[in-house]
Amino acid sequence: MGAGKTSVGRRVARALGASFSDTDKIVVRDHGPIRDLFLAHGEAHFRALERDAVVEALGRGGVVALGGGAVLDPLTRERLGAHRVVLLTVSPQVVASRIHGDDRPLLGGEDPAQRWLRIYEERRPIYEAAADIAFDTSSGPLSRVVEDIVTWARRPQVEETS
Repeated sequence: MGAGKTSVGRRVARALGASFSDTDKIVVRDHGPIRDLFLAHGEAHFRALERDAVVEALGRGGVVALGGGAVLDPLTRERLGAHRVVLLTVSPQVVASRIHGDDRPLLGGEDPAQRWLRIYEERRPIYEAAADIAFDTSSGPLSRVVEDIVTWARRPQVEETS
């Protein structure tokens, strides 16, 4: 949350001449606001809808921005194995200003920055295991992060051998 997945993803897609999908936007398009889904049906229901959105987005191809909790689903992680995955990180000091005033369901009820940090620390091993590479979005212009990702994406994939 707050790392810039949508902003960076959209720019990377444009630079690569590829399509762009955001799984959160797919869920909202098909089912309504995420906050309402959490309140009415709970997180488990939302995660099932999110899993379907991931299948749709990956099926389209191009650049896909996943919601921050999408990789919690084992089937999603399995599907990501066939794709190149970028992890965007952001420092706790910077994220506080990015998430301030947001209506993120998982950050309600307490200090959002503290809640974000707990969620990030819980998920970090899963994020790192799913990712092929990571880029930090804490400082500098997003255009630099976009350029670095595009450069990486254009490199030929190297197959690992056992």
